[in-house]
Amino acid sequence: MTIPADAELHEIVHRVVAQMMNAGAAAPAVNPAPAVSALGEEISVPRGGLIAIGADHGGYALKGELIAHLQKQGYRVEDCGTYGTESVDYPDFAYAVARMVGRGEAWRGIIIDGAGIGSCMAANKVRGVRAAMCYDHATAINSREHNDANVLTLGAGLIGPNLARQIVDAWLTTDFGGGRHARRVSKIMAIERREASPSRPE
Repeated sequence: MTIPADAELHEIVHRVVAQMMNAGAAAPAVNPAPAVSALGEEISVPRGGLIAIGADHGGYALKGELIAHLQKQGYRVEDCGTYGTESVDYPDFAYAVARMVGRGEAWRGIIIDGAGIGSCMAANKVRGVRAAMCYDHATAINSREHNDANVLTLGAGLIGPNLARQIVDAWLTTDFGGGRHARRVSKIMAIERREASPSRPE
């Protein structure tokens, strides 16, 4: 199955939200029972988008809770591990998630470790990835609206499950703002291309 591009998904979400905001508007036929976010709000779910999720041992428990939360809302989820509480190295799982997003095999990625910082660093080494570590509702929205982040990292040692669900819901349902932000994101990606070039000056 071909995964829709972000622009297509943004347009789909925009149309669905507009329909739901009209007085008396019914939910889309493909989603007769709208998903409810961690804040108790109805949200539209881009059901064609696969979410890759991974964690180290520090994020294993929260990963399980988020998978259940996402699946309840109708998202398709690919669990990239780890699959237990035995000590592992977070870069391995950050890379597994980021690679799926960078290759277009997943629409978005979520990675959880103890603080969220190391996984963010590792994920951002993967071409095409814009990972953001978010710790509240505001950073989740900003990372999507301003930076078009396609990978979210969370610190299980810093936030609880309820806040994590709220962050994930906000992050998945916030559109990229475009405009001046698009110009700036383009410059971020230009740096990536320049640094990846074998002929780049030292």
